[in-house]
Amino acid sequence: MDNNLSNSKIKLIRSLRQKKFRQETGLFAVEGTKLVEEALHSSFEVESVYRKEDIGEHTMQRISSMSSPSPILALVRQKNLSLSDIPLQKGRLYLALDGLRDPGNLGTIIRIAEWFGVSAVFCSHDTVELYNPKTVQATMGALFRLSVVYCNLSDLFSKAGSLDVPVWGTFLDGTPVTSDKQALKEMGRGSVIVLGNESEGISDPVSKLIGRKNHILIPSFRTDGAPKDSQRFQGSESLNVATACAAILSLVRATGSV
Repeated sequence: MDNNLSNSKIKLIRSLRQKKFRQETGLFAVEGTKLVEEALHSSFEVESVYRKEDIGEHTMQRISSMSSPSPILALVRQKNLSLSDIPLQKGRLYLALDGLRDPGNLGTIIRIAEWFGVSAVFCSHDTVELYNPKTVQATMGALFRLSVVYCNLSDLFSKAGSLDVPVWGTFLDGTPVTSDKQALKEMGRGSVIVLGNESEGISDPVSKLIGRKNHILIPSFRTDGAPKDSQRFQGSESLNVATACAAILSLVRATGSV
């Protein structure tokens, strides 16, 4: 417990709101009782913990990035895992994220991935930063329990191919997953499922690495329950990427277990 907060320490903590200083220091801030407890019980290195009852409400307001400061804040050292740190295994489920921009989406996907037993989440280098405060909050502690790796997705796919782990991608022109139970079973037996950027989907360079037969789609339905023609229907262009992630993983786990 570190209760001594000099002006330089306050300045350091406040600077961690910016990516530049998070990268320079290798630290990130965690706020809230639940998240700090998760950090303390994880394999992450917690450098210091500050409680409002010890440092005072005014000081907590100065260091907090939240509109309503939480009663506790911790400084945690980042983990920077590489592809070689994660042993891909047949029979395990993995996610790959290509160019996600929204920190809330990334955090929510990490939380969803943990819920559905995903073994690791792989992010392209242009995906939003894991230690962005909004991402950290949105994970609700899942980032302390689930491995998240930034890597070149082509290297990931090569590694998966060498281990006979199939790669599937979500595309608006893909095969509806509800019409291909065999594909769902195959995914459930172990695979890498790729999700793309919020507005543009999976990038062209990455899509070229995913076999056309492994393009999948979550179908849209009419009010009578009949599937819509994805090429003709008027309506929402696509699902939010985190919502799509939850839908796919739910289907994969439900079908893969029967």
